Amino acid sequence: MPPSKRAKRSMDSLATVAAASPSATEPSSPKPPSKPVSKRRVVKLADDADEVLAECRKLQDELRRKQIKKDAGEEDSSDDEWGLDDDFGIGKGGKKNGKTSIGAVAVKTDLDTKGDFKNKTKTQQLSLSEVKSKTSAGGKTIVEVVEMNSTEVIEGIENVAMTVAHQVLAKQGFQLDIPSRAASNQIYIPELDRIVLGDKRGTRSFLNVKEARKAAITTRVLQLIHAVLQKRIHITKRDLFYTDVKLFVDQTESDGVLDDVATMIGCTRSNLHVVASDKGLVVGRISFYEDGDFIDCTKMGVGGKAIPPYIDKIENIQSDAAFILLVEKEAAYMRMAEDRFYMRYPCIVITAKGQPDVASRMFLSRITSELKIPVLALVDSDPYGLKILSVYMSGSKNMSYDSASLTTPNIKWLGLRPSDLDRYNLPEQCRLKMTESDIKTGKELLQEAFIMKNPKWMKELQIMVKTKEKAEIQALSSFGFQYVTEVYLPRKLREGDWI
Repeated sequence: MPPSKRAKRSMDSLATVAAASPSATEPSSPKPPSKPVSKRRVVKLADDADEVLAECRKLQDELRRKQIKKDAGEEDSSDDEWGLDDDFGIGKGGKKNGKTSIGAVAVKTDLDTKGDFKNKTKTQQLSLSEVKSKTSAGGKTIVEVVEMNSTEVIEGIENVAMTVAHQVLAKQGFQLDIPSRAASNQIYIPELDRIVLGDKRGTRSFLNVKEARKAAITTRVLQLIHAVLQKRIHITKRDLFYTDVKLFVDQTESDGVLDDVATMIGCTRSNLHVVASDKGLVVGRISFYEDGDFIDCTKMGVGGKAIPPYIDKIENIQSDAAFILLVEKEAAYMRMAEDRFYMRYPCIVITAKGQPDVASRMFLSRITSELKIPVLALVDSDPYGLKILSVYMSGSKNMSYDSASLTTPNIKWLGLRPSDLDRYNLPEQCRLKMTESDIKTGKELLQEAFIMKNPKWMKELQIMVKTKEKAEIQALSSFGFQYVTEVYLPRKLREGDWI
C-alpha cells in the first residue's frame, strides 16, 4: 500500500534533517574560539611622574651631554671612550693592525688590590698613564678580543689547525699557544674601571703527559665550533658537552676551553655561537627586533621577556624610558613586573637572578650604550650584593679578555644601602647579623679599587662592617607587600638618592 500523506511528510522531514546533519565520515570544522575578554590591568602614568623622575632626567641629560662632548672630541677620556684609539691606533672594534691586542704590561705595583673571594691572588693594578708609558717604551700587551663574523672565526680556527698540522708533519707532536687567564694575569685599570687580561701566555702540549688530555679537549672543541659556524647555527654549552661526554667527563672542562678558544682566535665568546641557557629577564619600556620578530617588553605577560643569548640578533632598539632599574633578585623583579611599575614611572627593569650571566651583562651594556640612559641598581644590603654589582661594572676575571663588551660603567647604587636600614626604620626582626665570612668579605671589599674610588660607597660599606647588620630587598615588605613600588622607589627617585 502506498504510504499515507502523514507518513510521507514524516519521511520527508527526516530526509531534510539527515541532509543538514554532518556526515559521520566528514566531521565539521571546529568553531573558532571567541576572543577572550581582556583581563589586563591598565596602569597609567603616575600623577607625580614628572616630579619623581626630575632628578633622573637630569642625570640622563648629563650623560648625553658628556657623550656629545666625547663624540666632538672635546672631552679628554680613556679607552675607546677613554682615548685608547689615538694612543694605540686601535679602531672602534678594538683591532690594531689586524691584531686583537693593545699595548700594556702586567707588572706588580704598590696599588695591588684584593682579587675575588674564592681566589686570594691579588689583582694587579695599572693606571692608564703607566700603560701608555710602558707601551711607548716597547712594553708588552693587554689581550683584548674583538667582534668577528662567522667567516673570520672559521678562518681563525683553520689557521690554528694548519699550525697543528705543520707541527705534526714535522714529527714534533703539537702544542697550542694560549693566553693565560690565571688570576695572576688579571689587571685592573682604574680609568677604564674594568679588569683586563695581561700579556702572559702558556702552551698546551699533546706530548706532555699532564697536558695531553687538555690539548685533546681543546682540539675537539675547535672542531665542534668549526662545524657549528659552518652551519650558521647556535648551540648551548650543554649541547657541546654532550657531543663527547667520554672525553669531556665534566661540563666545566668544555666550558673552560671555550674561553681559551675565544682568546686564541681573538673573538668574543658569543662569536663562537655557543651560548648558555636563558637566565636573565627584562620587562618595561623597551622594544626591539629579535631575528626579525618585533618584541614589545610592555606586552610580554607579567614575567616579561627572557633575555636572549643571541644578542647579535637584536636590532632597532627603541625606548622612552627615563632609566634602567637593575634588580639583583627575581622576587623583587616580579614585584616590579606585577605592579607594572614601569608604566607608572617609565623605565626598563632587568634581573639576572643573582650572579649575572654573559647574555644579561652584554644586553645591559648594549642597551645602555645605545639608549644613553642611566642605570640604577637595587641589590641586597650585604657584601655579595656589591660583588654582583662589581661584575656588571668592572667585569669578572674569567672573562676579563672580553670586558669591553660585557661591562657597564657608572651604575648608580640606588638601594638597598646600609644607611637605609635606619633611615627607613627597618624593624629589628628584618635585619640579619653578618657572619664571620660576611664581615671578612666586607673588609676585603673595602680594599677593592672600584669601592675605594667612590667615597660614598666606602662610607656605606664601613657602616655595614661596623654595625655587622645586613638585609635583603624583601625586608621592605615588612611595611607592606607593595611598599617597594609604591613608597620606597618613588621616594628614592624623587630625592635623587643614589650614589
